Order: sequence, then C-alpha cells, then structure tokens
Amino acid sequence: MHTTPTTWLSALQHLSEHDLAGVLVTLVSVRGHAPRAAGAKMVVSETQSWDSVGGGNLEATAVQRARDLISAGVQTPELLTLRLTDNAVGDYGRQCCGGEVTVLLEPLATVRPHIALFGIGHVGLELALSLSRLDIHLHLTDSRAAQLAPERLSGLQDSRARLHLHHSPIPELTLHDLPARSLVVIMTHDHAEDAALCDAALRRPELGFVGLIGSTVKWRRFREQLKAVGHTEDDLNRVTTPIGIPGISGKSPAVIALSVAAQLVQTLEGQQSAAPHTRLITGTPHPSKRDT
Repeated sequence: MHTTPTTWLSALQHLSEHDLAGVLVTLVSVRGHAPRAAGAKMVVSETQSWDSVGGGNLEATAVQRARDLISAGVQTPELLTLRLTDNAVGDYGRQCCGGEVTVLLEPLATVRPHIALFGIGHVGLELALSLSRLDIHLHLTDSRAAQLAPERLSGLQDSRARLHLHHSPIPELTLHDLPARSLVVIMTHDHAEDAALCDAALRRPELGFVGLIGSTVKWRRFREQLKAVGHTEDDLNRVTTPIGIPGISGKSPAVIALSVAAQLVQTLEGQQSAAPHTRLITGTPHPSKRDT
C-alpha cells in the first residue's frame, strides 16, 4: 500500500520508490527578516512539491530553478541567493521581508540506472554478483529457468541493487520493456538468442549501451546477419564487442565479469558527466528555461 507523501522527508521515500527525479531545497542561511528560519526544507519534483521554504517569489524561484536542474539532468548541487526587498523584483513578484536568503538545491539520487544482463551463465552470474553492490535496477534474464533458481542466486540475497528476474523463452521480448538509457549486456548460451537480442537492441536507439560477449569471428557473422535485416553501419557501430575494458586478458568468469563491470561503471559515469553543469547564482535570477 502506497502512502501519499505529506512532508519533505516522506517525499524523499516516495521519489526513491517510484524512480522519480527530484531536488532537495534547503534554506541554508538567512540575513535579516525572512518568512522561515534557516534549516527549512522542501522537495521538488517535475510536477509536485512538498513542504515550504517560505512561499512567495523566494519559493517560486527556487522551485523553478529546481525543475530546470531536473530537466537538464544536472547532478551538481547549487546555491541560490535572493534579496527579499522592495528593490529586488523577482520573476514572481516582490517579497518585502527585508532580508536576504541563500538556498541550497541538491539533485537527489532517486533515479536508479537500469542494467540488463541477458544470459546468466558462469560469466553472467559473476557479473550479477559484482553489479549487485551498486544502487541500480539489475535485470537478469534467461530462457532457462534453472539459471534463475533461488539457490543459484543465493549470493544476491543481500543485494543493494533492485533485482528483476525474468525467465523468458523469448528474451528479446523482455528487452522491449527496458527504459531509455538502459545498459544491455548480451551473453546467452545460444548464438541465435544473442543475434535476436542484438537485432532487438539495435531497434532501440535510446538504449545507453549494447554489449555483446564473443569473438571477432562471431561478430563478423552477426554483422552480416544484422545487415541482411536492414541495420546500417551506424547501427552496428553501437554494439560494443568484445566487452570489457582493454588490457585485461584473463578468461576466467570472475576476471571477465570484473572487466565488464568496470566498463559499465565507466559508461554510467559518462552518462552523468554528459549532463550540463551549472554555477552558483546570486542576486535575483531568471529561471531558464571479452572476448571468449
């Protein structure tokens, strides 16, 4: 049963449970008179807000700035200073308390990235164990029910990741349900399944990473098959194969898994750093709109 949040603290839990982006807004300093004392907090999402840092132009400006950060995918905290005087005309009117306030806007880590592993064999299981320590959604898909048996996955019982197990005779159907920017690793026991998954993944240009385990000979054959069903060179270049970071040549499942896990973390960090960064704002701002 889901409870509707009524405070900024319950809103944090709500956003986390529903994978919704948000910003925590804190009144960190007050000079002179202001509607609320330092320490007041509120949470802002794309469509809602909870609690208050003082109302009026102050709060409206902070809310709009928070939504600008969400829209831009910014992860860096930001300070915003506002003067509450007759002479400081804000975008949402005057606030004549006579003081000056600074608010801290902190983007929340409430949206977990999705990583999907197709094929939970020896390497897949080792990779799942490595990734399970991350604060992510971890999807494990296999066409063989035994690979997802509870006793086989017992090492994931204390997982920090949110696990999603998918036993699917047609694994590519599961791929269609992944959100945009998901990272996909294809390493099933069956080359026909691998090829079908590559085809399905390439038909979703919004995915964040498509990795395929296997040799250069395997990929050469796959390229011809994928071209035959209409994929272009640009499409094929989206597939990373072999998977894993360069320079690691070990072929044991654990070593391969560590290499691939590092590559996936690099990709996630690259997605975050690609978001534009913002600066400290003062005054009365205008809200902007492996190879096996």
